[in-house]
Amino acid sequence: MHGLAFDIAHFLAGGMVVASFLLLYQDRLSALINVFALHSLVLVLAVGWQATIQEAHHLYVTAGIALVFKAIIIPTALHRIVRRLGIHRTLEVVGGVGRDMLAGTALVALAILVMLPVTAGADALAREDLAFALAVVLLGLLLMVIRYNAVSLVIGFMSLENGLVLAAAGARGMPLAVEISIAFSVLIALIVIGVFLFRIRERFDSVDMQAMDTFREGRRK
Repeated sequence: MHGLAFDIAHFLAGGMVVASFLLLYQDRLSALINVFALHSLVLVLAVGWQATIQEAHHLYVTAGIALVFKAIIIPTALHRIVRRLGIHRTLEVVGGVGRDMLAGTALVALAILVMLPVTAGADALAREDLAFALAVVLLGLLLMVIRYNAVSLVIGFMSLENGLVLAAAGARGMPLAVEISIAFSVLIALIVIGVFLFRIRERFDSVDMQAMDTFREGRRK
């Protein structure tokens, strides 16, 4: 597939990688949640475009699920949790934003070097979408590693899952039953995460992972 359809699909998949870099760049919790909503919105557009060019109408369901749950409900719920818990709004960064961006660039290069040779037999659109999707997954893992705040771990996990959905859509879609099960899994995960954060805040008076490590070390002594 070539021409305008290929270029738009390529642009949207690349836009998810850019949004993942924006997640890495944020040092304030509210901005991180807002960028995750943008990340999910780009996923909606990417999956919707894949549904159009593949004539796979069930992918519109995937796009609708992502729009409702990931671009609207989950960010809104996370904002409310942050406000109710009074969580500190500035995020602790392990090595500095510049180092994180360099690490993210290296992971994107790794995803391209690994995925393109493996998918040599596939069409060009699927190959590049899978490479971009792997980059989004790796960047989501990186976000989970470099942030101490528990909410950022949640967002890193959700952005990683966005990469998996992009991969499934680019690889000629996924069964509708899988899409619905993913939506319910994400909703249940959000409920569990909300309860988990409230319990952490109640027990440790913080959702900072460093505070939990300090408490654990104190218990050992």
